[in-house]
Amino acid sequence: MEKSKVYFIKEITPENIIKAYEAVGKKLEGNIAVKMHSGEKGNKNYLRPEFVKDVINYVNGTVVECNTAYEGARNSTEKHLELIKEHEWEKYFPFDLLDREGPDMELDIPSGKVLKKNYVGKDLAKYDSLLVLSHFKGHAMGGYGGALKQLSIGCASSAGKTLIHTAGKETDQTKLWDNLPEQDKFLEAMADAANSIVDYFKGNVVYINVMKNISVDCDCDGNASAPCMKDIGILASLDPVAIDQACLDLVYNSNDPGRDKLIERIESRHGVHTIEAAYDLGVGNREYELIDLDK
Repeated sequence: MEKSKVYFIKEITPENIIKAYEAVGKKLEGNIAVKMHSGEKGNKNYLRPEFVKDVINYVNGTVVECNTAYEGARNSTEKHLELIKEHEWEKYFPFDLLDREGPDMELDIPSGKVLKKNYVGKDLAKYDSLLVLSHFKGHAMGGYGGALKQLSIGCASSAGKTLIHTAGKETDQTKLWDNLPEQDKFLEAMADAANSIVDYFKGNVVYINVMKNISVDCDCDGNASAPCMKDIGILASLDPVAIDQACLDLVYNSNDPGRDKLIERIESRHGVHTIEAAYDLGVGNREYELIDLDK
C-alpha cells in the first residue's frame, strides 16, 4: 500500500489551518459539515469558535455536533443548545446539532469487528462532504482523541455513543456504565463506527488535527487537567489512520518532559489499538509520509 501523505505546520494559527487544508489538495464540495467538539461546560482546552472561524468560512461549512451519552451539560438537546450558545458556536458560522431530534440514522457495518450497525444524528444526511477538525489530546477512556474518535463517537448520537462504549451491548444511555466491555472491544467498536462514516462519505472527507492545549483529558471533561505538553502543530491528511498515527509518533518523538504523562495515558488505555483496528478494516494506512509545509 502506498504511503499516505500527512502535511504538517508547526505554528498554530487560523491562517495555517487554511494552509494545511489547501495542502491536502482536495476541495470539499456541496453542503459541507465540519465535525468539531463543542467542549463540555467548564473545559478550558477545546478549540474555540473564534480560532476556527476562518477555515469554516473558507470552506463555507456548518459546524456539526451530537449529544453525549453521559451526565453533563451536553446529554440532552435542550442543555446542549444552551451550552452551544454559551460557548458562542453560532456567533461566526452556522451550527447544527445533528441529533437534536430523532429518529437516528442507521448505518450498516457489514465488515465490523464488533459492531454491525452505527447510529448517528439523522441530520448528517443533509451533508455531501465532511471536514473533521479535531483537537488532538488524551482521553480518559480511549487513551487519546483525534480523527478516528471524531468519526466514531463524535458523529454518533447518544444511542450510538452508548452502543460504541458498550461494544454493541446497549443503546440506552441510562445503562451505559453497567455494560462496559473489555477495553480492546470498545476500541474496536470505535474503529467500526469510524469505518461506517468513512464509507458513508465515499472519500469526500478531509482531516485536520490540531495539536494544541494537549492535556491527558478530553474536551468532554468539564474538569480536565491543564495541558501537559507544549503545542506541537497542525496536521492535515485524507487518511484518518495516518493522521492519528502521525500525531502519536510526534508525541513519542518529542523531547517535551510532559510527553511521559500523555504516553502513560495512551498506553494504559491501549489507545493505539483503535488505529490498529481501523487499519485492519481498511479505513486507512499506518505508513505515511510527513510533509513539512514550513520547509
